[in-house]
Amino acid sequence: MTTLADVAELENLRLLFTPEQAAVVLSIGRSKVYDLMRRGELRSLRIGGSRRVSVTALREFVDRLEQACSEPVCARF
Repeated sequence: MTTLADVAELENLRLLFTPEQAAVVLSIGRSKVYDLMRRGELRSLRIGGSRRVSVTALREFVDRLEQACSEPVCARF
């Protein structure tokens, strides 16, 4: 039987997110995520007809934002 603790642990192991979930993680809108993916600024994977964003791609995107904002003027995405 799966318990609530088991589900919480699985959530911590999540490797791929839907664009909608990635938007929540990044605190931006869903359409912005699709725009970033279309422009190649946020890497995504295709699984069948679905798009997914990896944890690694999310971290790399945020790292690039942080690097851009360490300069005198923050770059806008």
